[in-house]
Amino acid sequence: MKHTGIMVAAVVAAGLVVAAEAQDKVQLKIELPKPQFTGTPKDIRSPNLEPARGGKPRPPIDVPAGADKVLSKDCKVTSSDPEPIIGELAFITDGDKEHDAATYVELGPGTQWVQVDLGAEKEIYAACVWHYHGEARVYRDVVCQISNDPDFIDGVVTVFNNDHDNSSKLGEGKEKEYIETNEGRPFAVNGVKGRYVRFSSKGNTSNEMNHYTEVEVYGKP
Repeated sequence: MKHTGIMVAAVVAAGLVVAAEAQDKVQLKIELPKPQFTGTPKDIRSPNLEPARGGKPRPPIDVPAGADKVLSKDCKVTSSDPEPIIGELAFITDGDKEHDAATYVELGPGTQWVQVDLGAEKEIYAACVWHYHGEARVYRDVVCQISNDPDFIDGVVTVFNNDHDNSSKLGEGKEKEYIETNEGRPFAVNGVKGRYVRFSSKGNTSNEMNHYTEVEVYGKP
């Protein structure tokens, strides 16, 4: 009977811990820009495209309480293409996610990246990237990595990768490609620590260029 009582107490304690952890979670709220197109997208073929969601929003992301702050607002942005064809790199963290010619940056063809400097090491729990979302298109080899090394040689953690055939040479990814919309592409990061966040891509289904409208990084300030 004594052992039974101990087991019951342990189960109750475990349940209380789970309940407390659940209460300490909050749903990440992402402010979305206006949608730019409606209806069925043109026929986009990809061997790695996620299933159609039928207009349903993406599942919400839960983060620890206090870890839902935008860390990237107005942070410095550098790029593999330091002189964008269109726009300025500062557009990428200025908070303006709407689609127009004054909000997005166009980089050259091939694998290109933009890198956000958070100013110091942060505990990161989610991120979201908006490419060009004025029409339905798929950007190739979307990868997000975090590091304390600005050159991304040491201590690199990959937190999102849909490069299924490793054509950008950043590793073979397991995530699916997706059609760009005003929702961007949010994803959980789960407490990875780092100062620099790098987003990569390699052209899209409409042309060979790379475009970024906004990126947001969320975590504990």
